[in-house]
Amino acid sequence: MKFGGTSVADLDRIRAAALKVKREVDAGYEVAVVVSAMSGKTNELVAWVRDAANPPGSNSGGFYDAREYDAVVASGEQVTSGLMALALQELGVPARSWQGWQVPLKTTGAHGAARIEDIDTTRLDQKFAEGLHAVIAGFQGIGPDGRISTLGRGGSDTSAVAFAAALGAERCDIYTDVDGVYTTDPRVERKARKLDRIAYEEMLELASLGAKVLQTRSVELALRYKVRLMVRSSFNDEPGTLVCDEEEIMESKVVSGVAFSRDEAKVTVAGVEDRPGVAAAIFGPLAEAGINVDMIVQNISAEGLTDMTFSLPTDDIAKARKALEAAQASGALKFRTLIADTDVSKVSVVGIGMRSHAGVAKKMFEALAREGVNLKVVATSEIKISVLVDRKYMELAVQALHDAFELEKD
Repeated sequence: MKFGGTSVADLDRIRAAALKVKREVDAGYEVAVVVSAMSGKTNELVAWVRDAANPPGSNSGGFYDAREYDAVVASGEQVTSGLMALALQELGVPARSWQGWQVPLKTTGAHGAARIEDIDTTRLDQKFAEGLHAVIAGFQGIGPDGRISTLGRGGSDTSAVAFAAALGAERCDIYTDVDGVYTTDPRVERKARKLDRIAYEEMLELASLGAKVLQTRSVELALRYKVRLMVRSSFNDEPGTLVCDEEEIMESKVVSGVAFSRDEAKVTVAGVEDRPGVAAAIFGPLAEAGINVDMIVQNISAEGLTDMTFSLPTDDIAKARKALEAAQASGALKFRTLIADTDVSKVSVVGIGMRSHAGVAKKMFEALAREGVNLKVVATSEIKISVLVDRKYMELAVQALHDAFELEKD
């Protein structure tokens, strides 16, 4: 059972979460609870680190020791795990807290963005055998240097799935501030419907395309180790959405959901040489700068020159421009001009049923055309179709596609 920051935001919410744990214990389960820091606490700790390392008048240039960053930031989950263990003990549930290094959860040495390498469950298993349930600090482990490491964005979800896999859990329940996975964001389309089940692949696409319910890393891990995920609300007892293997879903709809990412940008590198290696010359520097690009389109060549267009998060525009201009200055890349459009959004339809049904693109494009929505870039995979549209049309596009594929129907 994993509880996110809003689910453990204060002592009252921690006590409410503890009651949910007790319910599962009373049902006969051995329970491992993974907790995030209290809502807002991680941001506060990060700010403290930056202020401590960069006081007024400092010449440190914004840099700080990532190992000390991890030592400070990991304390948020340490506090929550202890408080949750106390709340469970008060309810008569034998429990103890565990920090990542105590388990141990072993990670790579990339402090601040470590990846899980191994979880030794020997000590956990011993304590379960003694009747003690585990409350584990998420988001953290121990690096090869013997120091506390943190897993970066989505780390607590990733921790929870990893522990579920290592312990052979029947299920991993992710408690959050929504009560499941919907066909799209109910704030954009009021007819959005909660799904009973969704396949790992669909959830992975939705998460990577902008759905905020689960982090991509945790879904990737669940898919790899076949960990069944249940997305549930911390604030009610409504049934949630099961993320599971495709084989557990009796009959898949052609399209399961519509995802969107509001803050996308479109970049065109115009007038590059149309030659082998030019794509690597463009996307190599972007990768080195830590920029994830998504949709990529190469235009038709004319007079030995072509244009390369791709999408990326709006926040990465400045980094992308700097990386590409540096590549040009070094002679590794030649281009005529760099054009950035920061007023676009990405809208996608996702469904494993696309594998066996033709005509999805036709229906999607016709629905958008009826609403006068122009498509700037199109990209596809086996189970998704994504388009870039003007940001002002994003909500209209989501609503039109939700209606076109009748997602409000069971």
